[in-house]
Amino acid sequence: MVFNRNLRALIVVILLAGACLAFQRRGRLPFLDDEDEPEPYPADAGEKTEWVFARLRYNSYRQGAGMWGVRGSWSTDYPKAERHFAQGIRRLSRVHVRSVEEVVDLDTDKIFDYPWIYGVEVGHWDLSDSQAAKLREYLTRGGFLMVDDFHGSIEWEIFMRSMSRVFPDRPVVDIPNKDAIFHMLFDLDNRVQIPGIVMFYTGQTYEQDGVTEKWGGIYDEKGRIMVAMCHNMDLGDAWEHADMPQYPERYTSMAYRIGLNYIIYSMTH
Repeated sequence: MVFNRNLRALIVVILLAGACLAFQRRGRLPFLDDEDEPEPYPADAGEKTEWVFARLRYNSYRQGAGMWGVRGSWSTDYPKAERHFAQGIRRLSRVHVRSVEEVVDLDTDKIFDYPWIYGVEVGHWDLSDSQAAKLREYLTRGGFLMVDDFHGSIEWEIFMRSMSRVFPDRPVVDIPNKDAIFHMLFDLDNRVQIPGIVMFYTGQTYEQDGVTEKWGGIYDEKGRIMVAMCHNMDLGDAWEHADMPQYPERYTSMAYRIGLNYIIYSMTH
């Protein structure tokens, strides 16, 4: 009897704690309550188009890392970010883009079907030697990788552990303002740091010790950017929350322009 009473009391405490956390979350930021709601599947999802948002799936350095827990870091903001961004591409350009995304990994040859792939939270990725070799082949054959939403020195170090196996012979450099990638559809000389929704909690546009944004790149021998890095930024959040009145429009607008420039660059270089 005493055991049963103690067990019931423990269950009540757990339930109350969960309720308090839920209330606390809603009390602070009620406009983020739809974060986990499923994204409606577009009616034209099966349309054949010239371009598809391809998201890179990878193994995490620390399993369960990232906002989505056991789903893994690769799926952060998925699929709202790409579906909102696809609608923006349709409005802002003539690129014929599919309304739904494609998930690709490095254990098959499917990646070679897409000229542009997006890797999110790569401060947690952990590529095997075979996956690093596949990514190198993809990039040297003309593919383009955009990485985003990784912050600070620790995540940069983890990112580079895998990237240095992809390109042990090619350095990461700052992309200069004069590079064509910043002048494809939009002139982007005056870029700003794109924050994630964590700014609503911290009041800062940066995370961890990543105070300054970094527009990094890896070039091939002909001067083409193969890998473009948005370090200390979160364009995925800006795409995902483009319809949120509380998210500043200046960041969303910049994120859409950057993404579009990178897409058109990948299709023309």
